Amino acid sequence: MQSPAPPLRCRQIEERDLAAVAALLAQGFRTHDQKFWLEAFAQLRRHATPQGLPKYGYLLESDGRVIGAILLICSLVPAGDKDAARCNLSSWYVDPAFRAYAPMLVSQALRHKDVTYVNLSPAPHTRPIIEAQGFARYCDGIMVAVPMLSGLSSGAKIAVLDGARKPPASFDPRDQDMLLKHAALGCVSLWCATAERAHPFVFRTRFVRGIIPCAQLIYCSDVADFVRFARPIGRVLARRGLPFVIIDANAPIPGLVGWYSRGNMPKYFKGPQPPRLGDLAYTEHAVMGV
Repeated sequence: MQSPAPPLRCRQIEERDLAAVAALLAQGFRTHDQKFWLEAFAQLRRHATPQGLPKYGYLLESDGRVIGAILLICSLVPAGDKDAARCNLSSWYVDPAFRAYAPMLVSQALRHKDVTYVNLSPAPHTRPIIEAQGFARYCDGIMVAVPMLSGLSSGAKIAVLDGARKPPASFDPRDQDMLLKHAALGCVSLWCATAERAHPFVFRTRFVRGIIPCAQLIYCSDVADFVRFARPIGRVLARRGLPFVIIDANAPIPGLVGWYSRGNMPKYFKGPQPPRLGDLAYTEHAVMGV
């Protein structure tokens, strides 16, 4: 006779669970140790989570032991004149002995129908699974640009300023708040100011193949803005040791010198607000640096 299935419970991750969840994720993601995950939880603790959405995500437990977890980074992002809820599904892992119960985690995480969910780093073997769950691919690849060699020369005077400064041109106060919060997360926050307006940019340092320093574009109001200001931004980033910039793209971006890689780092969404390219604000790339 088969032994009865162990009692399982799926619930939100609470403060008292963080050490156990960090140990489980360190077991599942060998590139990051338990200290990394505890620091990630510290970032999420400081992050402003919309009311009614989970602070950290969900876990599976069996007889009081954490055997699965999925992290959610929930935020309010601009959607026209209003804000909309967006949740980044991140770091999904279940103990191999309980892998058959993994769908319980996802179904719990996706139960808010008015929320847009994004999955930004799905492993290749999980992509058919998330597509079966109703996710659609919105980004098919990346552009690796050399911004110092790119951009359009308009002759206009452009000032590149630290995001903590108040720019000498009109700007959206929501952009200033976003720049300050991302700087606190360890990102590079910048303004590109012309005589007419200040444009926000956020980057995160990444190391391709563990050795090549790059800046990943986390946020800009429009990818066309990055093309327009690529040269002055490139000079500032190069002084920080970041000569290359990684940009989400579905094709080579006109005006940028570099190379396009199709199928590299695809991104998916499910929900009412399709994400746009150039907006990874408050996601795992910004909050946790993964």
